[in-house]
Amino acid sequence: MPPGLPDPFVLIAGAPRGLASPGAAEAAIRRMGLQPQRIDPASGDAPRFRLAFGSTTAIAGRADAATLAAADPADSANSSLACALPADWRDGDCCWIVRPGDGSAVEAPAAWMRDYFKLVALLVDLFDASHIHWSPARLWSDAPQFRAAIAEMLTSGMPPVLHLVAFRRRGAGSDERVATRGLALFGGQELEAGIPAGWTMADMVKRLARLALDVMLHGPVASAQNARGLEGGEVIRLIPLPGDGGAPATVRVDFGRHG
Repeated sequence: MPPGLPDPFVLIAGAPRGLASPGAAEAAIRRMGLQPQRIDPASGDAPRFRLAFGSTTAIAGRADAATLAAADPADSANSSLACALPADWRDGDCCWIVRPGDGSAVEAPAAWMRDYFKLVALLVDLFDASHIHWSPARLWSDAPQFRAAIAEMLTSGMPPVLHLVAFRRRGAGSDERVATRGLALFGGQELEAGIPAGWTMADMVKRLARLALDVMLHGPVASAQNARGLEGGEVIRLIPLPGDGGAPATVRVDFGRHG
C-alpha cells in the first residue's frame, strides 16, 4: 500500500439485530464457511473475529462510535453513490467493520482484492446489509448493488471502479475541478481534472472512471503522455505530479480536442 494511507476497511450497515450477540454472530459466520476465530479484547469491548476465505484473512466486529461518526453520510466529507441511508442507520449495534487481516496483503491490493471482496459479499448476504461504506474513498453505496458489482468483477476481471473510487468536486468558478478519492490505494495516484465549459459532472465521471480503471488494471501513470479521448477528436493530456505534504501523488488530467 502506498505510504501514508490508512489501512482500508468496509463498514457494513444493516446487520440484523438477531446477530447482535457475539455467540449468534460467530455461529452464523461459521455456517458461511469463514472459519471465525474469536478475539476477546482486554478492554471489555465487543469481541472481534478473525475470518479466513481462500488466501485472505480479515478482522470483523461491531463498529465503534468513532468509526460510525467518521462515516456519517450527513458529513460532506463523505460521498454516496446514488443511495440514501435511513436516519436510524447506526442504531442497535447493526454496523460491522471488516478490515483486511494480513498486513502484507494491503501492500499489493490486486493480489488480495478478489478474495477480500468475495468475503465481504458473503457478509453482505449474512447480515442482509442495506449499505456499504468503503473507507479509502469514504464512499457509501447500496449493498446489493455493491455485491452485484463484485460478482461482475469475479466474472469479467474488471474492478467495480464506481464503488471503490469517489469523484469529488473541488474549487469554484474557473478553478472548479473533479478529483478522485480512493484510487491511490490501487495505483498510488489520484486523478484531478478541470471541468471544460459546458461539461456536466456525469461527463467528468464517465471519463475519469475510464482513466481510473486503467490505473487499477495497469498501474500508475509513469510519465506525461497523451491518450485518446472518449469521443472522436478528443485528446487527454496526463501529467503525473508528486505528492505534497504526505498526500498521494496526483495525475493532472487536461481534456482537449485535436486541432
